[in-house]
Formats: sequence, C-alpha cells, structure tokens
Amino acid sequence: MEAEHIEVLEFIRQYSPFTELPEEELAAAAQSIEVGYFKAGSQILEHNQQVADLHIIRSGAVEVFHRTGELYNRLSDGGFFAEAGLLRNGRVRYPAHAIEDTLLYFLPGELFNRFYDEYEEFADAVETEDRQRLKRAMRRNQNANDLMSVTIETLISREPVSISADASIREAAEKMTNEEVSSLLIFDTEASTAEDAPPSGVITDKDLRKRVLAVGLADSTPVREVMSTGLVFVEHNQRVFEAMLIMLRRNLHHLPVLKKNRTIGVLSLSDVVRHESKNSLFVVSSIFRQNSIAELATLVPDVQASFVRMVNEDANSRMIGSSMAVIGRSFKQRLLELGEEKFGPPPVPYCFLALGSMARDEQSVVTDQDNAMVLHDSFDPEQHDEYFRQLAQFVSDGLDACGYTYCTGYIMATNPEWRQPLKVWQEYFTRWVDDPTPEALLHASIFFDLEGVWGEIDYAKLLNELVQRKAMRSNRFLAFMARNALNRTPPLGFFKDFVMEKDGKHNNSINIKRRGTAPLADLIRVHSLAIGSRARNSFARLEDVMEANILPPGRGPDLRDALELISMVRIRHQALAIEQGEKPDNNVAPENLSDFERKNLKDAFQILSSAQRYMRFRYPPGAT
Repeated sequence: MEAEHIEVLEFIRQYSPFTELPEEELAAAAQSIEVGYFKAGSQILEHNQQVADLHIIRSGAVEVFHRTGELYNRLSDGGFFAEAGLLRNGRVRYPAHAIEDTLLYFLPGELFNRFYDEYEEFADAVETEDRQRLKRAMRRNQNANDLMSVTIETLISREPVSISADASIREAAEKMTNEEVSSLLIFDTEASTAEDAPPSGVITDKDLRKRVLAVGLADSTPVREVMSTGLVFVEHNQRVFEAMLIMLRRNLHHLPVLKKNRTIGVLSLSDVVRHESKNSLFVVSSIFRQNSIAELATLVPDVQASFVRMVNEDANSRMIGSSMAVIGRSFKQRLLELGEEKFGPPPVPYCFLALGSMARDEQSVVTDQDNAMVLHDSFDPEQHDEYFRQLAQFVSDGLDACGYTYCTGYIMATNPEWRQPLKVWQEYFTRWVDDPTPEALLHASIFFDLEGVWGEIDYAKLLNELVQRKAMRSNRFLAFMARNALNRTPPLGFFKDFVMEKDGKHNNSINIKRRGTAPLADLIRVHSLAIGSRARNSFARLEDVMEANILPPGRGPDLRDALELISMVRIRHQALAIEQGEKPDNNVAPENLSDFERKNLKDAFQILSSAQRYMRFRYPPGAT
C-alpha cells in the first residue's frame, strides 16, 4: 500500500462509520479515496445537484443546511456528509459550505453503497438523519425546561454574612438581626474570610433556639460551641434541583455555595422553596411527620400529584427519577424508624438496601419494592433473626400500603436469602462474578444497583467497591453480562415499525420499560462495570463511559438522548393515566403517542438496537 493510502487508512479507521468495517474493507476504502480542497466560505454542495461520493472531513469545518437555509449540522475532523443524497437517487438533500479551509476525502458512491448493503453496523452509523432529528428534539425539550437549566448561582442574592468562631452568641444574634439573615457562616479566626479559607461551621436561627435558648446557655458563650460543623458545600454552577435533593437526603436547610473554592453565598431551603416546585419537598417532609403505616398510606395521592406536577412543569427524566427515588427512600427510612420503635433497637448493626431503579435515582410512579438487609457479621440466626424478620415484614407491608407493591420475584428483605451478614453478601457477589451462571447474572443485574438507605450504610459502600473491583477485572463475567443484557430488545420490526406486545390485557401495546428503559439501563451498566465507574445513575454512568472513550464517536450522546426520550414517553404516559383517573402502567399504545413521540421513539429504539449490536462486538463470547 502506498504511503498516502496508509495515511488515509490510519485516519478513517478512527471514525464512524468506518469503525464498523473489517480491516480488508478499510484498506479498499483507503485505496479508492480521492482528495479535494475547499477554501473558507466556498460552497461544497448545492441543493439537488448530482452527488457521487461520501464526503469525509480530513481537516477544517463544514456547515450543512436544510434547503430552507436552517442550519442542520456543523462538522469537523472525521465528520461526513452527502450520505442522504447517496441514499436518495444521488441528489444533494442538504447543501454544504466550508466555514474554514477544508480538506475532504471522497469515498466513491459504489463502495459506499456496497458497505451500506453488506454491513449493518455501517448502515446504522450513516443513517444520521434519524440521530440528528433526535438530537434536535432533545435540545428543544431541554431548552424548554427551566427547572433543569437554572443554576444555584442565580438564587444567590448577596455576599455571605460571617462571623469569627470566637465571637459570642449575643454578637452572632445581633449580626443576624442587623443583616436580616437566618444564618451566619463561621470562620476560625477574625482574619479568615470567604476569600482565603472555607468556613468551619454555620449557625442558624434553629441553632439559637435549640442549643442556646432551650438549654439556657449564656449569651457570652463562643459561637464555636454551638455552631453546626461538617458542612456540605455545593458549586455555583450546579442545578437548583441538585441542591434540593442534597437538602432532602441530608435533612439540611442551608448550603454554602462555592465558586473557584471561594464561598460566594449561602443557599437556604426557603430560597429553593420559593423558586422550585414545592411538592416533592412537602411530600418528603410530610412522610417524616406520619406515625403509622395507615398515616403514611394517606400520602399516596400526594406522591402521584407531585409526579404529575413535575411532568407538567417540563422537568426532565433525571429530575423526576431522582425526586421520586428520594420520596421512596424517605418512606423506607420512616418505616424503619417506626419499626425500631415498635420492635426495639436492633440486636446487631444492619444496613437496609434499596435496589434497582431507586438505587439508580430512576424511580417511576409505577414500581415494585426491591430491597435487602446486610447484617453485622456477629449476626446469630437463632438469637437475632426473628427481630430482623419482623422488621423486614413490617417495612415490606408498609411499602406495599404506600404504593410500592411486593416484588413478584421475592427480592425483598423478607426473603431470608436476602437478609444475611456482610460476609455472606461478599461471598454472593464474589461467586456471581467468578461463576456467571444464568441465575448469578440475574442476581447481578438486580443487586449490582444498590444503595444503603438506613443503618450502617458503609456496608453498602463495601459491597459497591467489591463489585467495582472484581467486575472490571473479569472479561468473562462482562461477556456473560453483555449477553444477558441483550435478552430484552427494542420493539422494532424489519421496516422499523413497532412490534406490539401480545399478552392479553396489554395486547397491541409497547411495554416501554421492558423494551426501552430497562435494556438501556442494562447496557449502560455493562459498560459502567467494564470501566470501574462508581456511579449508579444511568446518566451519570454514561458520562463516565463517554469520558473513558470506549464507545464509537457520537454513540454516547446518542444513548443519552435515547434514554431521556424513552424515559419521558413512559413518564408522560403514566402522568396522563393519573390525570384521567386510571391506574398508571408501563404499556403504551402507539395510537396514543403524538406524531413527535412516535417519530422520535423509533429513532431512539434504533439507537438502542445499534448499541446492543456494538456490545456484542465489544464483549465477545469466550472472553477470559
């Protein structure tokens, strides 16, 4: 092969769609490619002109337009265009011009068409119209969502008010009154400021009431003796809903805000309440005020109303999933509090686990309960198991009364198999990775999404670290997990028409969870395990996967958009059912979808299908 052909080969093999081709076809492509040059500002393709080659950008930048003049895409090194014309009678559909001096490679149309016909992965990669349409749809959806776009910094209206830790309580109270604030940041010395050191604590109105007035503490007492320490900080560019979730999870009312390691203000709960939808906050606070299962069950309509309002306010799936997971965890936490009051303190330490979508912060309003218990290694079944059996039953019954139905697969702490000491759980996880039988793979797909919600939550951390450490070292386990993740396929037929369920009650519908969100979560989990990601949320895992650069160019953003769109179709379907007084479920009839949803849902399912094919290639059977 000539030197110039080798250079072409080395370049194209880095980029889609050529990453999908075998080596001999890459060599054929490299030897047939011609080169062209276009100056900045020059027109490359006119609408409806004859086109005979796939255009690949070697260097420079190109803008591609709709014939209406609207920008369709902006491409740089490795980008390609003119494929739509080659697939449609050889006429340019999208005109293009160079915005920088641009060097192009031209792949002959005959070779392009052969690759398209013979290699399904190549065909999927060049069908960019579907993917670009989905990207534009998701951008429109995100731009409409004020809740997700607002950052914490926009709620900070003044510089932080602070005082020295050596100041007296009286001085602190006077400063809070004069400055009209409900909290003060505390610095270790008078010289320290928000400019050069982080605060060591905070004092609030609540602290003054509970720690000073209620106990008759002298007003000359130094502030350091009553301030709250162990502060949780947020960054100025985090989203408001993230701050809201931190407050909910940690029961905090004030969060110092950092910008380049400088404290620029304090975000209070009242700031968030004024700005955001109040409903999920109020539901959580209401949960912890209830004193029985019966009282907790009365909140089910409030949970559904919160879900519907978030949907109607254009919150995206990540915010809704996180908020509903916080609500679900709060029910578990309150039930465990009530259970310990009823049965007494636990005889040995334990950790109550949330599993599945709740652990991933992807909770829906339609869900069953998946949970387990990790017990201290001193656990003695004869002495201790009756206590934990009763506690698990109490919590499980309570969750069912609150809308979290019993798990049909019996993945609950009421099952003795899932109520075991830490050492037994470690043995479970080790065996599942080392000996990936079908049963082990099923368990791994459930239990490898876990979070501690009550008790000794470090037990959950230890298990997550064990999974992270062992899974990424076992190619054999990853190959089996990948194969298992392919069992659920998207509902698309040969001509990209929807394939309907045939299961009686939901005949001629699509189970959007079983055929959409679940296989996406499964697929992303495999990639996440392979790179040792510590994230549990599918979007966060996907961010780590994209950063690890193990997917073909563009596939990560495609998967993110597909997950968001499929999730929102499911969420909106459930919200509509609640508004109509019906029981929400996961089965969507295509005739009930809007034209927008139907068109883009097909695109999203096609992206899922392509991603599953790539996973077969990346984690081949027989890997060791």
